[in-house]
Amino acid sequence: MVADPLSEVFDVVKIRGLVSGGFAVRGPWVARAPIEDPLKLIAMVYGRSRLIADGSDRPIELEAGDVAILNNRSWLEQEGGIGDEPRREIKPEENFARLVGADRGTDDVVIGVAVDINPAGRALMLQALPPLGHVRALAATARNLRGTLDRLFDEVTGNRLGSAFAIRQYGQLLLLNVLRAYVDQAQLPPGWLQLLTDERLRPALSLMHAQPGRHWSLEELARTVAMSRTSFAVRFRAVAGVPPLTYLNRWRMLLAQRALRDGDVRVGSLAAELGYASESAFSTAFKREVGVSPLRYRYRVRDEVTHAPSR
Repeated sequence: MVADPLSEVFDVVKIRGLVSGGFAVRGPWVARAPIEDPLKLIAMVYGRSRLIADGSDRPIELEAGDVAILNNRSWLEQEGGIGDEPRREIKPEENFARLVGADRGTDDVVIGVAVDINPAGRALMLQALPPLGHVRALAATARNLRGTLDRLFDEVTGNRLGSAFAIRQYGQLLLLNVLRAYVDQAQLPPGWLQLLTDERLRPALSLMHAQPGRHWSLEELARTVAMSRTSFAVRFRAVAGVPPLTYLNRWRMLLAQRALRDGDVRVGSLAAELGYASESAFSTAFKREVGVSPLRYRYRVRDEVTHAPSR
């Protein structure tokens, strides 16, 4: 199977969708909660609600199957239900006890997904996604989203053999389908996410991803997309927000961070693999992009992993 750029980015930044809890409620309700994860998804599995978060001008209306994207927010408030009685305050919990026995025909059902991502990926997502995004399940581009939510709900409430494993997988698929649908529904800002969706530039992007250590010239990359050097550079910058070779250097730095984080590769070998003339040149570029030297980065991230709480 040929790797695609979005899958490569997911692998490099170690992005995971972790189903963190949910609730089912009948009648008027309101839920208020702090947000501890840099990126979080709120899925309206059944029913409807209104959701607002800090920094947003107005609430978004979530219909059944819709998903809200909360990017670098600190709190949310969500309300729904119909009836004359006062709104009941719901305290979101990190378990599924309040989903068991839910009636998908009458209850409002909400599931939260925490997006676990490393610091490099956090910066990418912060740039690519709005503070509060809305993915609509009724759009033609979101046809897989509704099915994923239904199957996730069945696993959460079914208590079947292997359900914990299935929930983890559906959390991943939900994240992927949300991003796919958002890309098709929203006007993306210039950046890596818009670049991944540009069919005209894809051949050049695929080459840079496949051979990041090669000394690519603008002329070579432009030829792969049948464009002049100038037209290619102008289009690439308009779509990606940076020139082609700047993007290539940033991609190299993401690959370097993964190699230093996950393996014991020598810095000199890594420098040669990524196309740098010397270990010194690579270390200078790495420190300029990441803020610390390659070895200090390796020690820091491994120390963070050692002392991180389990989820």
